[in-house]
Amino acid sequence: MARLDEAKDLGVSSRIALAGHPIHAMLVTFPIALIVATLGADIFWWLLADPFFARVGLWTSGWGFGMGVLSAVAGTVELLAGPGIRRNPASWSHAVAAMTLLAVIGANWGWRLPDPEAAILPWGLLLSAGGLVMVGIAGWQGGRLVFEHGVGIIVDEEAEAQREPEPDLPNVSKNPAR
Repeated sequence: MARLDEAKDLGVSSRIALAGHPIHAMLVTFPIALIVATLGADIFWWLLADPFFARVGLWTSGWGFGMGVLSAVAGTVELLAGPGIRRNPASWSHAVAAMTLLAVIGANWGWRLPDPEAAILPWGLLLSAGGLVMVGIAGWQGGRLVFEHGVGIIVDEEAEAQREPEPDLPNVSKNPAR
């Protein structure tokens, strides 16, 4: 409960949400999954030399970039609209990592556009692996913002006031008395 009170006082609650869920948090799952899928498609193409996987890599990298741009727009609005979010240095390191990620996946997609098969080895595969590394870094920073700093949560004062108290249960030992 104290963490929610801190979030309310610091101005770090989500500014754009749908039914109480932050839009940025909902959108980032798509580019993450598509970046992993791009690396998977590249590995399968490398192992099987099937042109299908080159096309899959082209589409997943393109959609990953597009959804990454949408996620970046939502994240930028959150960053700039929340005074408590803007003041937190960890927010800016997450933003820099996310923009670097966006540059890597954009380059990966752009590299594949002229010839999806020829683009995979070596640069497409390296960009896909670099994208996965950057997902880890940006995701780690984003997770720290939520779990350590309470950024992006929605504080509903009425729901917190109406919340039922935890029941007072007796201590039960692991070895019951015989």
